[in-house]
Amino acid sequence: MTVQSNDMHLFYIPVMGTGFSTETPMRVAQYGITSVISLVDDVLLEQIRKHLTNQAGEPYEPITDEDSDPRANRITAFLNMVNARVQKQVAELKAEPFTSGSRITRYFELLPENDSKRLYHSMLAEKDPDKKTGLQDRLREIVAPGAIDANIMTKVNRTNYRGNKPLPPEYADALAALRGFANSDLNSSIVFSAGLNQRLCTYLTSFDDFFPDNGGNLRKKVVLKVSDFRSAGIQGKFLARRGIWVSEFRMESGLNCGGHAFPTNGNMMGPILEQFKRHRNEMVANLFKVYNKALAGCGRPVYDSCPPVKFTAQGGIGTKDEFDLMLEHYELNATGWGTPFLLVPEVTSLDPVHLQRICDATEDDVFLSKSSPLGIPFWNLRTSDSEAARLQRIAEDKPGSACPKGYAVTNTEFTDLPICIASRTYQKAKLKSIHSNDATSEQLPVMLDDVLSKSCICHDLSGSIKLKNGIESDATPAICCGPNIAYFSKVTTLEKMLDHIYGRGEQLFSPGRPHMFVQELRLYVDYLRKELERFALNLSSQPKSYFAEFKSNLLEALEYYQSRAEKLVKTDLGPFLDDLKAICHSIEQLKLEPVTS
Repeated sequence: MTVQSNDMHLFYIPVMGTGFSTETPMRVAQYGITSVISLVDDVLLEQIRKHLTNQAGEPYEPITDEDSDPRANRITAFLNMVNARVQKQVAELKAEPFTSGSRITRYFELLPENDSKRLYHSMLAEKDPDKKTGLQDRLREIVAPGAIDANIMTKVNRTNYRGNKPLPPEYADALAALRGFANSDLNSSIVFSAGLNQRLCTYLTSFDDFFPDNGGNLRKKVVLKVSDFRSAGIQGKFLARRGIWVSEFRMESGLNCGGHAFPTNGNMMGPILEQFKRHRNEMVANLFKVYNKALAGCGRPVYDSCPPVKFTAQGGIGTKDEFDLMLEHYELNATGWGTPFLLVPEVTSLDPVHLQRICDATEDDVFLSKSSPLGIPFWNLRTSDSEAARLQRIAEDKPGSACPKGYAVTNTEFTDLPICIASRTYQKAKLKSIHSNDATSEQLPVMLDDVLSKSCICHDLSGSIKLKNGIESDATPAICCGPNIAYFSKVTTLEKMLDHIYGRGEQLFSPGRPHMFVQELRLYVDYLRKELERFALNLSSQPKSYFAEFKSNLLEALEYYQSRAEKLVKTDLGPFLDDLKAICHSIEQLKLEPVTS
């Protein structure tokens, strides 16, 4: 059994917000680079489809809310448009001559050192015209696009309504998004993030493309974004029991990432990747047994050998040494690079004003906020127009948003129908409720901030791409770059970013950037400190044992890094060890007892 894939590059561009990577496949897939589109905002996808088709002078048929299946059909139409454009780009690229500045030359120049790149160099060195032409023909056959993957945040699964009547479960946001992807003509992967949604995962079995065809190929594959080894095994087995194979386990740092953050209870990336390295073969073998049994149970052919599985990681990777560490020491297949690509205008969609703001961003400008109405920590740019608009509404005593899209309408605390906790309706009711309760003077400011910090990121995360494309002139963009952006301050090109990743040119990060493992530890120590402050105010739902385990896990991670430092760090070993020593002191200073007045 084989899974069709393109491994020309050793990195991929993960999903970024709802809009920053929406156009990315149409810019990089022709060069063999895989990227991921968010499927959260189908309204945005429809707006971009309209804009691009009108721009190209192509016919555009709108998909309105009166359509029988508007969300799914918008997603299908957008993905089909992207796929058609990429296929056309690749066909044109293959037909170009191998001359300076041609796209086919760029394709091979961008590659890392691999067999295809070596064949390209052989072609350049060949003097015999006939042999050179033969080599060029072989190279044209090698050209393949990067995958056009799509992401579904499994927890964003709003129930949809016709009037006041709820629609059947398959019309909920996550399931409709999956249907939109499944009905598209893509040959790529759906990436599930934010944990296990059993109904969504079961719904995969409704579509034949997620099962092997007669040739043993998977037309559409499943990628799981996971935070630890245990959750990977649980989710993988849940799918395997339904005859669905996980083609990639994508490990992401809980905090050292962009967008929504899913902190673990102090388990760090290094030890987690070590566990994957040691036990993944055993896990895959067990999953394969379950998978084959499930295939036999539903009357499908079983297989003698295990289907391919990739193991990749993302979150805070920023240097060639860290890139090599992931591939060589932890034996991963590829790594994800997100935040640094926000500084590559030909790859991501960021309006000029906010592009400059992230260039200027310091560590203090990127903060782990409570902005998300999903109640999940969210990396936010403090200098964004979205933050300015939120603060202005509070200053005018009009907190909350108009909630124009409603993707996070889940709360029924004050209403019969669900509303969003970033909405004006909810915040007005919640603030009144808080003031009528017996909160202490210490608790009150924290409780008020919990409410007022919520922002309309459903809408504002699409603001930057709409400003850039002239779709909405008064948009107030939210920017969800990760903390890594503080160490990348220059707008750059695709060539220079790939040279940075592959270590064949100028390194683009700023001096003083900490190692990714050090940065993650610092973020977790700061996170634990703030959670302990809430615990001291009796505003935390976590028991004391949670904090004790969290602290213990941090210390165990420190011991892991200290004992393996010479294997993990090629350069700047001294500063790495000094940073670990300082972090150890910070952890030991954390007090688990509540503070009483």
